[in-house]
Amino acid sequence: MSTALLQADVRRERRFYLSLALPALLLVGVAAMLPVFWIIRQSFLNLGGNVTMANYDKVIASGLTWSALGTTLALSASTLAICILIGVPLALTLASTSTRIANRVLILIMLPLWTSILVRTYGWLVLLRRDGLVNASLQSLGLTDAPLPLVYNFNGTLIGMVHYMLPLFVLPVYAAMRDIDTNLIRAAASMGASLWHCVQTVVLPLSVGGILSGSTIVFIYTLGFFITPAVLGGGKVNPISIRIDRTLSTFQDWGSASALGVLLLILVLLAGAVLYGIRWSLTKVGRHA
Repeated sequence: MSTALLQADVRRERRFYLSLALPALLLVGVAAMLPVFWIIRQSFLNLGGNVTMANYDKVIASGLTWSALGTTLALSASTLAICILIGVPLALTLASTSTRIANRVLILIMLPLWTSILVRTYGWLVLLRRDGLVNASLQSLGLTDAPLPLVYNFNGTLIGMVHYMLPLFVLPVYAAMRDIDTNLIRAAASMGASLWHCVQTVVLPLSVGGILSGSTIVFIYTLGFFITPAVLGGGKVNPISIRIDRTLSTFQDWGSASALGVLLLILVLLAGAVLYGIRWSLTKVGRHA
């Protein structure tokens, strides 16, 4: 078969797959991109419908905006750090067990994702409040004399966010670790490497792609969290999503709320670009190694 015929077949195959993806692309364009463009447009309009930068001036000059941005970044970074500390050892343990056991444990890990986030958040509220199960257990065991402030603060919000995001972090990390050739680990062990040294020099470098994928999902996803901070924060934890809601519900200021939404979108894009840059750099280093 000639080169021209092969190229024609490749083009025909690409057009076929593009036609299959076209309905999904149109749905994403209509349902996702048009509202984003509307918000960007609205952020440059005042109440009279005139183009202005006043909304951005008002938002940037407000100390509440920078406080909300700081809270958002702190929550996302803390959630990511805890997910890494818990999720990497968990994924490593699952990858080292048999497939049958790992699948059963994964079902238990995925169970929270099958429950409404609102139900789970109120479940944590019941567990962590002053007269909840956690405080009651700690006091009955004599570990504390008074109820601990576990909810309506940063820590309570963080617990709820970690509970939601941990399964989404574990899945790509587990998939990356499961694909590692066990012969490499055996080779390292046969040359005298300890278990920790094998993990440090073989497993973690080869699973860095999965760890970065999970980190990207967790960090970017948590930047826009609303329900968990609203319920478990009790009005004391105010990320930028809460700030947008209050700007709309209290002041009916669509321009300022849209400007805050654009700032959140920029924050998401910057975070995604940084994490992608880190992954690209590590991939490039790995190829040259």
